[in-house]
Amino acid sequence: MSESTTITADANIATLINVFTVTPDRQRELVDLLVRATEEVMRHLPGFISANIHASIDGTRVVNYAQWQSADAFQAMLDNPTAKEHMGKAGALAEQVDPHLHTVESVHHR
Repeated sequence: MSESTTITADANIATLINVFTVTPDRQRELVDLLVRATEEVMRHLPGFISANIHASIDGTRVVNYAQWQSADAFQAMLDNPTAKEHMGKAGALAEQVDPHLHTVESVHHR
């Protein structure tokens, strides 16, 4: 967990941005579950690059920003029984789950 995520516009990777809508009393539980799922399962799967879990200050959102080597690697994760189990638990904690794969189109720095 000491490495940084690299975001570049010319990288040919699949970026998952998954927004979970939660009640504030469930936010910490969902964050902990996603951290555990990433450490125990996701980071060991072929094609995994990185994951970053964000919690909104108002307590109503959790965002998983994850990078996969390809859309196929991401799909293989979705088909993995252990990953499916974790994602089912995450979905049960959320009021809404909105996952989408993206490409990076532009990066800006100061």
